[in-house]
Amino acid sequence: MTFVNAFWVGGLICAIAQILIDKTKLTPGRILVTFVVAGAVLGGLGVYDKIVDFAGAGATVPIVGFGNVLVKGTIKAVREIGAIGILTGGVEAAAGGISAAVVFGFLMAVIFNPKSK
Repeated sequence: MTFVNAFWVGGLICAIAQILIDKTKLTPGRILVTFVVAGAVLGGLGVYDKIVDFAGAGATVPIVGFGNVLVKGTIKAVREIGAIGILTGGVEAAAGGISAAVVFGFLMAVIFNPKSK
């Protein structure tokens, strides 16, 4: 049942993004920022943790999960090291995902010879 919940919650998040693309004049960048901010706000309020407990990777993999990770890392760092955690906590918590995106992006660029449109 975990896989089913991950599938439909992740699909719902993607469907909301697709509806925003199709029915509004928002640019993809603004939709991306909206989703990150929504994840951060929901994470800060403690709501997104309940969604993650229910859907697992269906809630952590989409970009909304990135906003949640930033806020959770910031809150943890502020509790542990004080005010400097505001600047370091989010990036430290998301460092693995950011590093993976950079490395895999580089590898794909080397392997597939990207071209501009």
